Parts: sequence; C-alpha cells; structure tokens
Amino acid sequence: MGGDVDRLVAELPLVDHRADQLLRVRMEGEGTGELALDDSNLVIRAAHALAGYAGVLPHARLHLRKQIPLAGGLAGGSADAAAALVACDALWGTGLSRDELAGIAADLGSDVPFLIYGGTALGTGRGEAVSPVLARATSWHWVVAIADAGLSTPAAYRELDRLRDSGAAGAPLGSTDALLGALRQRDPRVLARTLGNDLQDAALAMRPALADTLKAGEAAGALAGLVSGSGPTCVFLATDAANAERIAAELTSAGVCREARVAHGPVVGARVG
Repeated sequence: MGGDVDRLVAELPLVDHRADQLLRVRMEGEGTGELALDDSNLVIRAAHALAGYAGVLPHARLHLRKQIPLAGGLAGGSADAAAALVACDALWGTGLSRDELAGIAADLGSDVPFLIYGGTALGTGRGEAVSPVLARATSWHWVVAIADAGLSTPAAYRELDRLRDSGAAGAPLGSTDALLGALRQRDPRVLARTLGNDLQDAALAMRPALADTLKAGEAAGALAGLVSGSGPTCVFLATDAANAERIAAELTSAGVCREARVAHGPVVGARVG
C-alpha cells in the first residue's frame, strides 16, 4: 500500500576499507532504538546476502529512515530488506534481475520477495513464491490504524496453534478464488466480502482491545476491517479517498489507536528513486 513508507539511502563510504568497517548502517525514526545493528537486522542480512551471492564486498553506508512501526504486522522489516537488496544491487552494479533478487529475498523472509515485485500478487508456499495477479488497474483505498505497541509474529503463530488445538479458532480461509475474482471486478464492496486473515483470532486473543478498533472502523463507515498480518495494526477498506480520510479522522477521535493513516494500493515494489 502507498502512504508513509520507510526510506533507505545507500552510498559507498569514501574511506576506511578495513574488513570490519565495510558495511555501516544508520537508522532513525519509528522505533529504531529497538533495532539491533547486527546480523539479526534484516537490512544488514540483505546486504550481506546480496554480496555473498554476487561475490562482491559488502562495502556500503546505509541510512534507513523508518516510518512503519516495528512489529506492527505491516511487513516493514521485509520492505526494508527488499529496499536494501535493490539499493545495493544498484550501488554495487551487480545487475541482478528482479527474479534473482527475489530468490535471495526468499531466504531472508517469506514476505520479502513480494516487496521486490510489488503490485497485486498471490503468495504461495511460505509466501515466498509470488505470482502476479492479472487484474484491471484500479486503486484501493485503506485506513491503517496503528496500535501503541507491537505483537510478536512467532507468538501469534503459537497462539493460533493453541486456539486451533482447543477448537477456539475459526476455520482456515482456504481457497483464494473469491478474492481473486473480486480483485478483477474492481468494486470495493465486492472485495470487502472476501477479506480475511487466519491470524486474526490469535491477535484478538493476545490483544482483546483490537476488537474495539475493528468495531470503531466499521462504525465509521469502513466496508471491512481486519487485523493486518500478525497485528496489532488494523486495516480498513474504504469506498474512496474521501471516505478513507473520514474513517481515519473518526478512528483518531475515538481513541482506539495511536494514530490512523490513509494509504492506497497497489503500488510498485522497492525501487531506486
């Protein structure tokens, strides 16, 4: 979705070619004080993975400006990894295709290949096998309700397993046929009826207050609302841009989220710009 996104700037250091100083990363913005600057960081892992694949030294200075909240269920870290791959490919002149970059991305995380391609796509396997969806061009308008604190994705999957074992979770969503058909119709009301998220039950169990956020969004006029990924961010489908602005304003005034932003999609994947 388009809107407030993370930005990454890559440049070659002017000096200091020591092996332990080849890659430098600076981060600022949303929650960066919580991000480790070691191999657990997806940006650093992405740069090293590309360098290893292409047989070049990971010689770069990376500056990440984060606006997507950490652990928000919005694939912000995956988007940053995709941006690092694309930026370093351009910086180092490795000349890899999108498919080659997506192959490297698949080893970094299930969401990362999609962020290389962007657009409208179907992810299968772990999510890493990305196939474009042929749908007539249209723009979907969304409201993104950001919570005060994040949720752990591994913890959400463990909670989903627990709920399913106890019979407390809804049935898995199953076939994507209805969703794909709705995308081709370009009608947000049709699309709204097909939206779902298997992890929503787990997110609501871990953060019951999200139910109030979902109710407030639908009361404000959203066609549908659901938890994004493993949460705690909630997203709402609007009829158009003006409707999205109204929903965001009402969610903010209702006090059921830290802030509400408008976004649109589909948009392109990571690009040098």
